[in-house]
Parts: sequence; structure tokens; C-alpha cells
Amino acid sequence: MTAATSHPVRHYLQFSDFTADEYAYVFKRAAIIKQKFKAYEKHQPLTDRTMAMIFEKASTRTRVSFETGMYQLGGSVVHLTTGDSQLGRAEPIEDSARVISRMVDIVMIRTFGQDKIELFAEHSRVPVINGLTNEFHPCQILADIFTFIEHRGSIKGKTVAWVGDGNNMANTWLQASEILGFKVHLSTPSGYEVDQSVAGIRSTDSYKVFKDPMEACRGADLVTTDVWTSMGFEAENEARRAAFADWCVDTEMMGVAHTDALFMHCLPAHRGEEVQADVIDGPQSVVWDEAENRLHAQKALMEFLLLGKL
Repeated sequence: MTAATSHPVRHYLQFSDFTADEYAYVFKRAAIIKQKFKAYEKHQPLTDRTMAMIFEKASTRTRVSFETGMYQLGGSVVHLTTGDSQLGRAEPIEDSARVISRMVDIVMIRTFGQDKIELFAEHSRVPVINGLTNEFHPCQILADIFTFIEHRGSIKGKTVAWVGDGNNMANTWLQASEILGFKVHLSTPSGYEVDQSVAGIRSTDSYKVFKDPMEACRGADLVTTDVWTSMGFEAENEARRAAFADWCVDTEMMGVAHTDALFMHCLPAHRGEEVQADVIDGPQSVVWDEAENRLHAQKALMEFLLLGKL
């Protein structure tokens, strides 16, 4: 447990929580851990460790990747849904954090407001991981960048085109660009822009805003998008469908990107809305590698948070 570890408790609540050097280490470990997985080689550095997973927002990929990953690392998992935990409703978040963190070794939370997870971490004795909030999705971008590195090498100096909503994914891509030294071309419909203060970006040097999504994709090394209506915003669905009509990533957009540009999507995807079927199911798409890499990147993340650099 925490009291026995020799390094201070680290949390992973947004992408800016790690340095470029720490990311280099985590990506290296993710590659090693993935190689072991593919070779059916046992890798269990977290034997007898327990993770609590708290879900106030449901997810297929987040649950499967974290739960499977923890078991593969030798640990065990306690799964709590909204009805089981009720953060801040059944009892104050601070009290939940104090109790849960005395019983487990690491906590993953997928919830709505970033304030909830920040408050939980403040009162936790063990590492807390952001499995997604309305503001940030750091584990997804961790996996996305690891996938880019696998296919194309270092992302430093490259250009990522973000086409769609100025949401938690966009915020996290902007943080990543500042830390890892690449450029984001950002194109969102009017009224759905990224809030720079929420993203926590110190300057605009690492990104450029485009009104035309086609121009955002021009020369990009990676084109990526997300659903038009994120979880929790379903009431806006019809308005969003109208506003985002021109922000569907199609073959024409991919055609103006770099000749070997990749396409990514965090899934679930709606073919014919935010992405054309020919793109997501086409030769430039790496969405299935990207989805699998949530498992490997998060295993490296959990290992680093609990054991430090090995």
C-alpha cells in the first residue's frame, strides 16, 4: 500500500501531469509490455495490488482495458457503478476518497466534472487515474500517441488535425502538443470551439484554428475526430447534427492530408456522421490498433504510478 512505497503518490488526472521525459519512459514501457503480451509472456509486477474502478459514465473500452490490464499485471479489480458508489451523493467525495484509498492500491474514475476527480485525488492516499471527464481524456490520448509512434515514429514536429467538437479529446490533444512538441490543426463548428482556459494551454504556439476542416487536414500527419454528441450532451443531438454537417471526415479530407497520414477515432463511431465509412474502414485507419493500445498504454501507466521507473 501507499505507506510502504518509497516514492510520493502521483495522480494522472490530465495529460499535463507528466513531463516529456516521463512520457518517453511510459511509451517505452508500453512497447515492452505489449511485446510480452503478444509473446504470451507473463508480466505481473502488480501481484496482490487492487484497483477500484468507479464508473459514473459507462464505457466498454475503459472497463475492458483497465480491468483486463490489471488482471494481466497480476492484480485484482473492484468495479463500482453509480449505484454502488454515488460519489458526492451518498457521502462527501472527500470521505469516499479517504475510505476507498485505504482499501485499494490505485483508483480509476470515469465521471462527469473534472472537479470531482480532482477533489477525490486531493484526499486519496493512492494514485488516481482519470478514465474520462467532461474536460479531459488523458488515457485515450496516451494510447493514441503510442499508436502513432508504433506506426510512424516520434510525433515531435508532426501535425495532428482535430476535426469536430472542441471537447475533452480536443482539450487533451492541445495539452499533449505543448508537452511533446507537435502541432494541432483545430477545426470546430462555430459555438463548439475549445475553451483555452479549460484546456489549460499557456499559449497558441502549438495549435492553429481553422474555420474550414479541409484546410485543417491539409498536410496533416494524423487526422482524428470524435462523435458529434458526447455522453451527457444527448439533449443537444439534433442541434449538433445540423451544426456539424460539414465536419465529417471523408476521403477528400484524407486526400489533402500527408500521403501516409493516419486516421484515428476513440470510438464508438457513427459512420456517416463524424466519419465516412470509407475512411474508418479504409487503409489509413488505425482505429483497431488504437483501441487495443488502451490496454498496453494503461498497463504501462499503472505500473509507473505504482512502482515508478523500473
